Amino acid sequence: METLPFCCSLVSCYRLNSLDCKSLGNNFSLRQSRALVNGRTVVMFAGAKSMASFGTSCHDSYEIENLYKKEGGRLLGLLEEYSNHAFSQSAKDNCNYYVTDGNAGLRGVSTEADEVTKILIPGLPEGSDGNNGSPISSCFWEWKPKLSVHYEKSGSENVGAPAVLFLPGFGVGTFHYEKQLRDLGQEYRVWALDFLGQGMSLPTEDPAPGKMGDSSDEMEVAWGFGDESEPWAHELVYSVDLWRDQVKHFIEEVIGEPVYLVGNSLGGFVASYFAACNPQLVKGVTLLNATPFWGFLPNPIRSPQLSKIFPWAGTFPLPENVKKLTQFVWQKISDPGSIQEVLKQVYADHSIKVDNVFSRIIETTQHPAAAAAFASIMFAPKGQLSFQEALSRCKMQSVPICLVYGKEDPWVRPVWGLKVKRQLPEVPYYEISPAGHCPHDEVPEVVNYLLRGWIKNLESQGSASLPLLEELKSIQYGVSRELEYINDGTRKSVQVHAYGSKFSVWNMIRSFLKSRSVGLQMNSH
Repeated sequence: METLPFCCSLVSCYRLNSLDCKSLGNNFSLRQSRALVNGRTVVMFAGAKSMASFGTSCHDSYEIENLYKKEGGRLLGLLEEYSNHAFSQSAKDNCNYYVTDGNAGLRGVSTEADEVTKILIPGLPEGSDGNNGSPISSCFWEWKPKLSVHYEKSGSENVGAPAVLFLPGFGVGTFHYEKQLRDLGQEYRVWALDFLGQGMSLPTEDPAPGKMGDSSDEMEVAWGFGDESEPWAHELVYSVDLWRDQVKHFIEEVIGEPVYLVGNSLGGFVASYFAACNPQLVKGVTLLNATPFWGFLPNPIRSPQLSKIFPWAGTFPLPENVKKLTQFVWQKISDPGSIQEVLKQVYADHSIKVDNVFSRIIETTQHPAAAAAFASIMFAPKGQLSFQEALSRCKMQSVPICLVYGKEDPWVRPVWGLKVKRQLPEVPYYEISPAGHCPHDEVPEVVNYLLRGWIKNLESQGSASLPLLEELKSIQYGVSRELEYINDGTRKSVQVHAYGSKFSVWNMIRSFLKSRSVGLQMNSH
């Protein structure tokens, strides 16, 4: 089967952007196709091995017929059988564009393909800035001496509703999920926490009293740079093992029941790691551009002999050489200009308001324990399981997983998400474009829509279909959708490619080509 140049040129040149692109099987009859619906003629073109039906105006039909005579050999067909009812119902709703094809095609490519349909989804409550919707409560939970965990919650009044816990990426905290807390908190019970060593979950006392740098330096006093750690901080290291245990105790002691876990970047890594080790506490895991690795030094439990080669692995006090390195690096990365530059990288849409995210990150860097915590995180050992091992264990233990990735992420590139999809072919995979490393904050309307649909699917034990994957063909082969929503009074849209259980590289390539064509269409408006 060929690529989509002719189909795409029709949509782009004639701006048939309201068309609901669907496919018809070889059994589709002439009687079905010859109809006059809402003043729009369904025109049939027949070739030796293919036929095409376009629901459009008479004038456009004439133009399309001329194009078909010139380009018909390149027209793609998507084989799928629809009943008379399905056809008549869809024709009532839209001006529909149907294509069928015979045996033309590239070898090795499935005859199934994506469908591109425009769908209007809900916006955020009362606007896009997240200042309305369900109220958010800020709380602290003392897990260990001197180590209090900051968390935020919303929707506590939704008794009996599913519990959802959000885990943040590196360098951010609960504030990065305000749009989820306010929106999803209207129907679910929602929590977001700060990992220890980040956000507002930094220690309340100095783990190793001292100064950053030499005593002659006119540096502000920073915690954790002394020569001896406090008793409560002897074994403190901000590692993924610590965060895994933190999440476990938080669910058991604060939430009190199994949860749906949602993690972005580092939070996605921890979510999969935690679920692999504690499946009884997890109802499902959604990965938002999850980082596929974390940590460099060997894990002392998994590799005890190898870990002995490294005398220091993120504990307090920091060695002298690490203190000097941290002092240099911290001055660079905590600079407001550097933080602004990073935010520009991770957000594909630079018109997104990130003032609150920026100010909250700056606030965190000014905490006296932030620099030493950063050093501990960077030198902490790996987890006991790799990302791939955690996913494999989740699969063996039947932990439901949903993959949501921003396509324009400069760090966790789409290839990483597709690699996970190949490892777990049966799980739903949604690729959003344009969206970067933090799709939940950049396109929260889309992520919240997908989360709602996924949770409803699991809560209904499959009675409710997965979002965008309503039909058997789409469940198997996937679809492409253009999702529209209102943001700050402006209508916006993104492309979402949902890859089905019969994912293949060929289908991925076809989706990519189709997304480019639709992008050209959107830009031409």
